[in-house]
Amino acid sequence: MDVDVQKILFEFLGGIGIFLFAIKSMGEGMQKFSGDKLRDILDKFTTNPIMGIFAGMFVTMLIQSSSGTTVLTVGLVSAGFMSLKQAIGVIMGANIGTTVTAFIIGFDIEAYALPILFIGSVLLFFSKNKKINSIGQVIFGFGALFFGLELMGDGMKPLRSLEIFHDLTVSISANPLLGVVIGTVFTIIVQSSSATIGILQMMFSQGLIDLNAALPLLFGDNIGTTITAVLASIGASIAAKRAALTHVMFNLIGTAIFLIILPIFKYFIESLQAHLYLNPEMTIAFAHGIFNVVNTIVQAPFIGALALLVTKVIPGEDLAIEYKAKHLDPIFIEQSPTIALGQAKEEVLRMGQYASLGLEETRQFLMTNQQKHAQMAMQLEEAINNLDRKITDYLVLISGKDMSQNDSRRHSILMDTVRDIERIGDHFENIVELIDYKNNNKVTITEQALEDLLEMFEITLQNVKDAIDALDDNDVVLAKKVLKSEEKIDRMERTLRKKHIIRINEGICTGQGGIVYVDIISNLERIGDHSVNIAEAVLGYRQ
Repeated sequence: MDVDVQKILFEFLGGIGIFLFAIKSMGEGMQKFSGDKLRDILDKFTTNPIMGIFAGMFVTMLIQSSSGTTVLTVGLVSAGFMSLKQAIGVIMGANIGTTVTAFIIGFDIEAYALPILFIGSVLLFFSKNKKINSIGQVIFGFGALFFGLELMGDGMKPLRSLEIFHDLTVSISANPLLGVVIGTVFTIIVQSSSATIGILQMMFSQGLIDLNAALPLLFGDNIGTTITAVLASIGASIAAKRAALTHVMFNLIGTAIFLIILPIFKYFIESLQAHLYLNPEMTIAFAHGIFNVVNTIVQAPFIGALALLVTKVIPGEDLAIEYKAKHLDPIFIEQSPTIALGQAKEEVLRMGQYASLGLEETRQFLMTNQQKHAQMAMQLEEAINNLDRKITDYLVLISGKDMSQNDSRRHSILMDTVRDIERIGDHFENIVELIDYKNNNKVTITEQALEDLLEMFEITLQNVKDAIDALDDNDVVLAKKVLKSEEKIDRMERTLRKKHIIRINEGICTGQGGIVYVDIISNLERIGDHSVNIAEAVLGYRQ
């Protein structure tokens, strides 16, 4: 291999590696510093698509990745945290927020990259304070960003002497569609528009390409970044697939518009560069920012139409899991703790229904080994955890008010029941993980063992449903039935363990299969115990 070509490849690829690591480091540092607030921002501040745009911008500015925000949004839509219209707003905002990286690169501080790296390292490695560590990670990433850019720039300098590269840039200038395709493909490979925009800034600053070639490549970079959301939506809910398709369509429509007005846009950017005395890197940053801002302004009024279009393209019904509490209005706590307890009970019943659904999806996963059932079970478990936090906080607020003796008992029952339902969610999550382990490691369970498991599943699932129904209607008879069924579950657990030992001794069952089998039985038995706790709470209330 020619030495110069080797130098180009090594410095260019090394620079990309450091650059990508830098963006990841900055994003992770900001996430650690902000805790779980980013998801809460997307959850709380997306009441309408316009608010979603600002929320998407803010979160993306922090994590330095529009793909990251879009993937998070796809997850929230899939989970039922936000509607498709709200998600479209967030995706539009994410495209604007990602331009911040380009503007950071526009400030020419490459000479200070190494001292910045040193400062970040000191904060990262010589402090035990987690917040300072997070800040150090951000600063380290900031320095690495410019160090990676400098390496890429050094690697690309010899390209101007290569005739093949010169011919390619001429072709892109003459045929903008070629530039869009190249930009798209390269970003799909790298999976970071920030990295490809950074490379574009370096190439433009070194005179390797002119504005005629740079702008189509920039448009392609914006299309290519949508691949991450598309990959995240594979195997996810229909709503998630629609959100990912929206991201693709948003950038395709924007690119089509800007290709039509490309001569006008190029003239505008050149004028901006001349009047504001922009350096080449900042010129590309402004072009990137203007593209995404204008694209958002043009398409924002048509969010409803975009949502309708993707619904037509990807038809079908989706199981909507509403994570948000529907009944916990704080005003009832002030007006009447009795009414507030009634509202809390409605949410507890919803939580119980999710537990039943999650256990059913887990059973289906065991029967079919289809990942869609595992994913739905995990989403339901997450919904249960969210409702657990919301209901518990609401009940704690109620506890600060004067309550009658009857209301105090109701309050105590609801607090205990919330905890039991949350534990049911934890146990079926454990079972999902055990089935995943079985499938990934090709662990076999005998046909007879599987039949026994499914029978135990059926009894346990019915017990959970009966316990929730007993709570709903304060039904003593049903609550006593739960207690009786639990005795059957306990006997079944002992019987199945004995059967398992016999199969092990006869060499029919493997050791790994036995471990999975016994752990599933154990989790089902504990689910039965929590059903009994709910039933006993009902009986205690009525006695």
